[in-house]
Amino acid sequence: MSKRTSPFNSPLETGVRALSILEAAHPEGCDLHRLVELDYLVVHSGDAGGPESLHAALPMRAGELLVRRELIEKGLLLMISRGLVERIATPEGIVYRASEAAGPFLRALRAPYSVELCARADWAIQAFGHMSTDAIRAITQGFFEKWTSEFQPNQLPGLGA
Repeated sequence: MSKRTSPFNSPLETGVRALSILEAAHPEGCDLHRLVELDYLVVHSGDAGGPESLHAALPMRAGELLVRRELIEKGLLLMISRGLVERIATPEGIVYRASEAAGPFLRALRAPYSVELCARADWAIQAFGHMSTDAIRAITQGFFEKWTSEFQPNQLPGLGA
């Protein structure tokens, strides 16, 4: 019996998402922290006042950032192994940048999701690319604080603070 693996949140999916962000930012690169934040904004663009989100607005999506880093890192390694992403050591740390092969590769993907993914990556870089990673993180953390408060049990009157 063969084990089937899901393409969702696989290194391939997260690698293509990271690649689309890096291509939209090209020739600039991004460190892993920035990619994690931008990846969230790409798939949940509707949360940030952008186009309709690519992924469903699940109530517990705030937890996604906790697992997203490792998934994106695996995806980047896959894209590096295929010559689509370059890993560059800088005085500030490791930066990832789309290679010259990234654009033609992404343009060859014609599935509706792939086309929308690239459009969301372009939107995210236009909307947030000029901001520091800390400023972007403050925006995404604002979503989480809002959702956390929405799922807190309501206090009943007369039962304490």
